[in-house]
Amino acid sequence: METIKPKSAIKNRSSSKLAKTFHKVISFRAAAKIIASSSSNNGICLLSSHPFAIKSHHSSAKHEEAKARNRAIMEALIARLFAGVTAIKAAYAELQMAQKPYNNEAIQAADQAVVDELRAISELKRKFVKKELDISPQVTLMLAEIQEQQSLMKTYELTIKKLESEVELKESESSSLKKQLDECISFNKSLEKRLNSSGSLSMFDNLQLSKLNPTHFVQFLDHTLRSIQSFVKLMIREMESAHWDLQTAVKFIHPHAVFAKPSHIYFAFESFVCLTMFEGFNFPNFTVPNEPSERKLHKHNQNLYFEKFKKLKSLNPRQYLIQNPTSSFAKFLKSKYIQLVHAKMECSLFGNLNQRKQVNSGGFPDSAFFTLFAEMAKRVWDLHFLAMSFDEEVSIFQVKKNSRFSEVYMECVVAESETVSESGSEEAGGSSGAGEFRVGFTIVPGFKMDKTVVQSQVYLSPPAGLPAT
Repeated sequence: METIKPKSAIKNRSSSKLAKTFHKVISFRAAAKIIASSSSNNGICLLSSHPFAIKSHHSSAKHEEAKARNRAIMEALIARLFAGVTAIKAAYAELQMAQKPYNNEAIQAADQAVVDELRAISELKRKFVKKELDISPQVTLMLAEIQEQQSLMKTYELTIKKLESEVELKESESSSLKKQLDECISFNKSLEKRLNSSGSLSMFDNLQLSKLNPTHFVQFLDHTLRSIQSFVKLMIREMESAHWDLQTAVKFIHPHAVFAKPSHIYFAFESFVCLTMFEGFNFPNFTVPNEPSERKLHKHNQNLYFEKFKKLKSLNPRQYLIQNPTSSFAKFLKSKYIQLVHAKMECSLFGNLNQRKQVNSGGFPDSAFFTLFAEMAKRVWDLHFLAMSFDEEVSIFQVKKNSRFSEVYMECVVAESETVSESGSEEAGGSSGAGEFRVGFTIVPGFKMDKTVVQSQVYLSPPAGLPAT
């Protein structure tokens, strides 16, 4: 038996089914729109129609914003801490500077700056621990940068002041040392002057011709040699300043000389000066006489030579030359300077020939070099007058190269240990053979008067077979 449903029921069921179908269509269309929207937004699905998605998005953004703010606050806090440390460092440097020289106000100000900055850092620590930081990151960062730059500038200024103070101190010390050096140099010059003038020559002040003996000649010779050595040292210093090759220069003086030590080349220059200055010493006024009879005239002029010696021995050579420009000594000085100082040498040492021109014209160059040369020349000239004052003829002699060493006529200027190497030494003047000493060259000529011999100073070559150092 078939049950028949009412029409109203059928109608309701149909409308319900239609509603479901319509709802599905609408759902599909909505889904289609969402898919289309997602494709047009580079694959990002915008579920704007879903309240949960919107809430999740806002929560994530707030979280990132909070993280960024916390990071900015931490950066500002660290910057503030570093600025505080820099400020403390600057204040401490200022505190140190105020100690010397002592400045009470500056010390108190620097101390208060250190205390204030430590309190500020301590307050930051307290707020950080209790999470009560209420700082603006941007403002705090900017202020920290300004504070750090100001502290650095203060530190640099203090450093500059400290360096300037040290420079002033060094300059003061340098000035004091320079003053002491000048005083020492002046004192040494005064001692040297007294030694060369009044000291060793005072014994000649009351000397009489009748009491003159060879000892006086030897003593004045020693004084003359000291003057020569002073000039030689100055000449070598000038040559070194002009960048001379001293080894090459020595080869022109003594070409085949062999030196035990490099420093011994000094004796070659001393030899050159001595032999040049003493050349012609045997003749009156260093001038070779025209007639043999003129050589004997000095015996009749002994008293005259002795008086000249006593007069000139203490005179200043410059003053004497100015007062006596045409004297025999002026002519001697001129000839020895031209002979000793070659034109090329003078040009190399001083850059011009002004001194040479002035000497040739009878002038007296105002230079340390010529002043010392004139002093040396005056001593040689005085020694010559002293020699001409003796009853006995004073003759001069020079030892030939390669002569056998003789203790009677020669004196070696260096110790035997310096002349030969440590590998083997022979006594000077020993037996002939491979180890025999020979004269390399004469440095200071010797003198003879009657039975008295003043030894010649020589430089000995190392014995054959012993290498020079």
